[in-house]
Amino acid sequence: MRVEVLYFAGARDIAGKSTESCELPLSVPTVAAFLTWLVERYPELEPYASSLRIAQNEMFVEGPELLSENDTLAVIPPVAGG
Repeated sequence: MRVEVLYFAGARDIAGKSTESCELPLSVPTVAAFLTWLVERYPELEPYASSLRIAQNEMFVEGPELLSENDTLAVIPPVAGG
């Protein structure tokens, strides 16, 4: 399944890009599986994996959400502001 992935803040720095189109394997049907796949692809994300937020088509989602063809997934690390 093909998805568009948007990277923000530190995730963008680690991925080295702000966006990419990815062909996900059949073993990645959910947001949780996507996160596991993403950390395998970019091991530098591993320390942040438990605090990464994923937005699917502009809505924050949790692990069991099913992915669909042509979804847009935003990878948002924790940010601090002041």
